Amino acid sequence: MRNAPTILHLDMDAFYASVEQASKPSLRGKAVVVGGLGPRGVVATASYEARAFGVHSAMPMAQARRLAPNAAYLVPRFTLYRAISEQVMALLRELSPLVEPLSLDEAFVDLEAGGTAWDEASARLAGSRLRADIRAVTGLTGSVGLAASKMLAKIASEQAKPDGLVVIEPGSERALLEPMPVRTLPGVGPATGDHLRRAGITTVGELAEAGEDELVRLLGKAHGHALYAMALAHDERPVVAEREAKSVSVEDTYDVDIHDRLRIGLEVQRLADRCVGRLREAGLSGRTIVLKVRRYDFSTLTRSETLRGPTDDPAVVREAAARLLDSVDTTGGVRLLGVGVSGLADYTQEDLFAQAMPVPLAEEPEKGAVEVVVEQPEPVERHWRAGQDVRHAEYGPGWVQGSGLGRVTVRFETPQSPPGRVRTFLVGDPALESADPLPLVAPSHPPARLGQPSSGEDQRPQVSSDPASLPKSWSGTDGGGVTSRP
Repeated sequence: MRNAPTILHLDMDAFYASVEQASKPSLRGKAVVVGGLGPRGVVATASYEARAFGVHSAMPMAQARRLAPNAAYLVPRFTLYRAISEQVMALLRELSPLVEPLSLDEAFVDLEAGGTAWDEASARLAGSRLRADIRAVTGLTGSVGLAASKMLAKIASEQAKPDGLVVIEPGSERALLEPMPVRTLPGVGPATGDHLRRAGITTVGELAEAGEDELVRLLGKAHGHALYAMALAHDERPVVAEREAKSVSVEDTYDVDIHDRLRIGLEVQRLADRCVGRLREAGLSGRTIVLKVRRYDFSTLTRSETLRGPTDDPAVVREAAARLLDSVDTTGGVRLLGVGVSGLADYTQEDLFAQAMPVPLAEEPEKGAVEVVVEQPEPVERHWRAGQDVRHAEYGPGWVQGSGLGRVTVRFETPQSPPGRVRTFLVGDPALESADPLPLVAPSHPPARLGQPSSGEDQRPQVSSDPASLPKSWSGTDGGGVTSRP
């Protein structure tokens, strides 16, 4: 372990919910819950205001609604979250070439490798400037932990939440860790925690006192050795700049089991196209197509097919997924479908003959043949989801507050505007259309350069204290519940 706190851990504060609050002035300072809004949805992120009611990530959405019935419940906008994450990761890479992203909102940085920090003072300065630059570029806050190892840096960032910076000085690690619960250490989940508790071990100090031999007896050789070392504050894991992706996949869980075989097939085709879109965004291709099906009884089946070479052709992936679906019995209905691609490469190697079956040319009808007229399906009613970005021809940009009973309620505001007015339209109103997210920080205000102090002016979005800026009930659902309006 190093003798200076030059490992930095960044964790963006309640990331998805904070993005929603920053982009929607009427939600600032209010309880916001982001996740799947259907009956089987789960919470992805809850704002700190929602956490005060006991709402937390991975909680069933139905339970969250019972705990915080007046919170704003919104669908995730991953395109926007990824774009903001890329801005944050770019700032981290200016600090050091060794950046290890763990998720969209979390990463380790080796400051020493970038020559950015070499002792406590320089590390603290780098962390402070990083927080200021993140706020200037994104309008959001992040918590920073600095320590001599990855484990301790992550513990420090947890202590820094929200919107803070904590440095663990070398030499103070054991005293800091001893009173902490064993679940603080990486690799100690609920099962291991319960096993240790039954053995009378509940804190990190008790873990160290138990000794290595006892931990090996309780947990096995590899796990016992690793936990004993961490209990002594020893963590030699390096910051790894790149993690090779093993697969790219997408999946959807359905609020109501799907029984219609035709619709199941269409869903698989749609998932295949989304999967290929992610492949291409990453500049990858793959050889093995994987289909995942979770049936009505929760049994999960996976089927795979390996192609002759890597591909990023949507037609190839669609056809392979369709062939895999043919081998799955969906008679009782399905609750989840997924399509993935593994065996990744950064090139394509299509063979001389297309792997996808060619589309036959339309033949001229014979004389006297009866022309078959294919009836076109009725246009599908547009579906508006709570939190979705929209634009109205007259009122401009806004977001969907809720929908139901053939109507959609929209609040018209932007990240730089005061809390906006609410208006209701028919769901098929031609003047209302989907829109791309607006930037959180106005382009007219260029961000401070990394490594330079910010202007000193608090750039956090101002919180509205107007109680009328939030509806009394946020019951808009992905499935179309009625949303009351102020």
